[in-house]
Amino acid sequence: MSGSTLEQLLDGKRIIICAGPGGVGKTTTAAAVAAGMAARGLRVAVVTIDPAKRLADALGLDGLDNDPKLVDPARFEGHGLEITGELWALMLDVKRTFDSMIERVAPNEAAREEVLNNRIYQELSSAVAGSQEFTAISRLYDLDQEGGFDLLVLDTPPSRNALDFLDAPDRLAGFFQGRAIRIFLKPAGIGGRVFGAGTGVVFSILKRVTGVDLLQDLSVFFRSMGGMIDDISARAVRVKAMLEDPDTTFLLVTAPERDPADETAFFHARLREQELPFGGLILNRVHETIDLGAGGLPKSVTAALGEDLAGRVELAAAEMSLLAERDAAVGARLRRRLGDPPTITVPQLPDDVHDAEGLARMCRHLFGP
Repeated sequence: MSGSTLEQLLDGKRIIICAGPGGVGKTTTAAAVAAGMAARGLRVAVVTIDPAKRLADALGLDGLDNDPKLVDPARFEGHGLEITGELWALMLDVKRTFDSMIERVAPNEAAREEVLNNRIYQELSSAVAGSQEFTAISRLYDLDQEGGFDLLVLDTPPSRNALDFLDAPDRLAGFFQGRAIRIFLKPAGIGGRVFGAGTGVVFSILKRVTGVDLLQDLSVFFRSMGGMIDDISARAVRVKAMLEDPDTTFLLVTAPERDPADETAFFHARLREQELPFGGLILNRVHETIDLGAGGLPKSVTAALGEDLAGRVELAAAEMSLLAERDAAVGARLRRRLGDPPTITVPQLPDDVHDAEGLARMCRHLFGP
């Protein structure tokens, strides 16, 4: 681990963003990081976008929604994990988060209701490019501003959406400040100038960005949104500043396989380009060598198992050792590509993490004894 522990890496941090490829255990890692810090006396909330809702099952909750739910600390009793602080969890609701943003920037109740009930807005709030990624960090921003937690942990989309996630604030601000939008906001926009030679281009851009073509609602939509555009753009700037804050850190979660390692290196490069804070690497699902000794299984064990079963055990151990060698080589190569960052290795667990015992076991590997 290059002389650091996970607790040391997270010391003084306010926001932890777990990023990386899909299918490497990122959601459960985020939950385990949150649980481990709650076990150290902090009030922690973990935000997930995982549609499978495995996190809710693992935490013993009937379901998660856009509001934080408190995890019963008794859930971990008997599993070696004592929650001395508080552990909260929520599942990102993209539509509700976007609506909440409108509610915050609307100048009055009438303007708010006009926008929320508009069909253009209803499509836009879930279809605009980057909306899921932006709303994830926008929800994080709201929780941070509310100040109710010592630490926030975010589970992110897979790293193939790295550009969407890291650039989402800029892209959303760019959309609302773009030329097409500004044309519509001009007094003569809908009634005159838009329906000129450039009409097809403008509507083509709008349809490509939003995925909708409800022209009859455009006038109402742009009139309602006109007073909110600047506030939305300013909010996007503040959200981007939160990502760049030294109290925020990115943990890259990956597995020791070629494709996930390449995606992780790509995401790391994007972090460096944007000068975003990188905390360390979590190498998950690493196979470990099974050493049977120079002579293989002891004769007494072979006799007890029988020749056939003993042979299969030795073959499985040999295959596991080969996987361990591969994982070690991929992991070493990835660390070199990333500049030898602090690295935490989590072994391949016997079962998928789907309950409190699995989360507690993962915590032990993440945080050490």
